[in-house]
Amino acid sequence: MTHFGLICPASTGHLNTMLPLGKELQNRGHRVTLIGVLDGQSRTIAAGLEFQAIGESEFPIGAMAQSLTELGKLNGLAATKHTINLLKQSAIVILRDLPKVIKEIGVEALLVDQISSGGASVAESLGIPYITVCSAVVLNREPSIPPHFKNWSYNPAWWAYLRNQMGYKLLTSVSKPIRKTVAEYRKQHNLPLPSRSNDAFSPLAQISQQPAEFEYPRQNLPKWFHFTGPYHNSTGRESIAFPYDKLTGQPLIYASLGTVQNRLQYVFQDIARACEGLNVQLVMSLGGALAPEALPNLPGNPLVVKYAPQLELLQKASLTITHAGLNTTLECLTHGVPMVAIPIANDQPGIAARIAWTGTGEVVPLQKLNVSRLRNAIERVLTQESYKQNALRLQEAIRKAGGVTRAADIVEKAVATGQPVLA
Repeated sequence: MTHFGLICPASTGHLNTMLPLGKELQNRGHRVTLIGVLDGQSRTIAAGLEFQAIGESEFPIGAMAQSLTELGKLNGLAATKHTINLLKQSAIVILRDLPKVIKEIGVEALLVDQISSGGASVAESLGIPYITVCSAVVLNREPSIPPHFKNWSYNPAWWAYLRNQMGYKLLTSVSKPIRKTVAEYRKQHNLPLPSRSNDAFSPLAQISQQPAEFEYPRQNLPKWFHFTGPYHNSTGRESIAFPYDKLTGQPLIYASLGTVQNRLQYVFQDIARACEGLNVQLVMSLGGALAPEALPNLPGNPLVVKYAPQLELLQKASLTITHAGLNTTLECLTHGVPMVAIPIANDQPGIAARIAWTGTGEVVPLQKLNVSRLRNAIERVLTQESYKQNALRLQEAIRKAGGVTRAADIVEKAVATGQPVLA
């Protein structure tokens, strides 16, 4: 039996990936503890896993939620900078508190979310194995792959390489505070400084919840990189009441902007206007950002709820209107549901670009959002069979990818052998 520590942000998208993986390992006889800020405690306990708090002074309960609320009001580069600052503060806490906790409770291996900077350096300084888990879109840099915060399409042309290089230079600039924080820790512990950003990821195994078919053609991933497909299930999720009796039987459009970038009220209003008059029923989940009473008298009389049982509704949906968060995107594809994406910030533009590239949906950039453009995109996805067929193609790819079972197999093998687990 191995005692695994889970390191990830206390936000829904990352917990929805890490908790099911931790639960699978626990079911195999391992001990699993999520080590993080207090806002992740209730979800972790609900999943039946152990929890150990760090950063209680910087992140008292509710502090992470408040920071995510502020993030939800932003988009574009402003949102990226806010996220970078939040990740820097998280890295400071991880580097300061995690080593002591690991020693106190006897953690023997770490699963580190790819965006949780500092976790890998702590593992190296303590001499324990760690595995990188990509809960968001794959962040490994590669000249032919556009940076995650851009909605650029994949293109192997020379000019696209130059475009990508400029994007990575911008990302390097805005993320400098995180790199500086981690570099200071590594110097203090006589660890070599990584020559490339990709060197910060595990030399044993890197696992992504994307299926390979939802990623651009990659040439430079390490041989121990695995596309396992998503781990989504109800682990750690609260049971949500929903008025199923109000469903009309019309084709269902499910609209959700997630639980972070969901405070742009006008986007919900545009979605309602775009669906008005179509032979559909629109169900809108506000993700906790607003109460339904904040959006009275919406056109078309959609069914509006504060939270929705997303996995259950996707079984009934003909189309999802989404912010292109990776969890919602993969949950849609797991159920064979095509999408219309309105990406707002962080990795959402890159995920939306992959939705367009795979033909599983249409994209309406936030800066170009208007009712007419959105309605046209909705009608195309609803009426053109190719979108549904491509969503079903990705559904089959996800089914074959192995999911949480395969991911846990890789984790166990990496820790047991201490050698890279080759794909």
